[in-house]
Amino acid sequence: MFYEDLSEYSYRDENKFTDKESGFYALWYRPAYTRLNIGWLEAGKPYPTGAVPAAFVEKLKAVQEVQWMNICLGMHACDLCPEKGAPEGNGEVRIPGVPGIAYAAPFLITHYITTHGYRPPQAFIDAVLAVDLDAWAAAKWPDVPFPWVPDDAERMLE
Repeated sequence: MFYEDLSEYSYRDENKFTDKESGFYALWYRPAYTRLNIGWLEAGKPYPTGAVPAAFVEKLKAVQEVQWMNICLGMHACDLCPEKGAPEGNGEVRIPGVPGIAYAAPFLITHYITTHGYRPPQAFIDAVLAVDLDAWAAAKWPDVPFPWVPDDAERMLE
């Protein structure tokens, strides 16, 4: 599924965080911020390449360890890789940017960066590096590792 970097995200109207520890609790809400696409790559579509800081890659991996967003039942295989053994992903990651902007990336983004040389926009790199990972890792249900969840978000057992 291809979306141009920094285009407005429109795949889902709502965001859904799932509690990673239990897998049973979910938090649903319609975001009041603008979501911008990052790293939605597809075979045959050009994408920017180049070096990224090692600290960025490590922090992005760490964010993905604590945040489960819009987990789907089906899997999406990397179509940039040979079909046999291509890694799969089934969710997204959200990174807060400047006030009112959040970046929406597929879970395969780290693979795209480390294996295929994808270089996300600098604004995304800066936003990942700015994440307070200690605070995100400490978030326990009913809190979620993302700062802009509205007070009226629906929290439920799935």
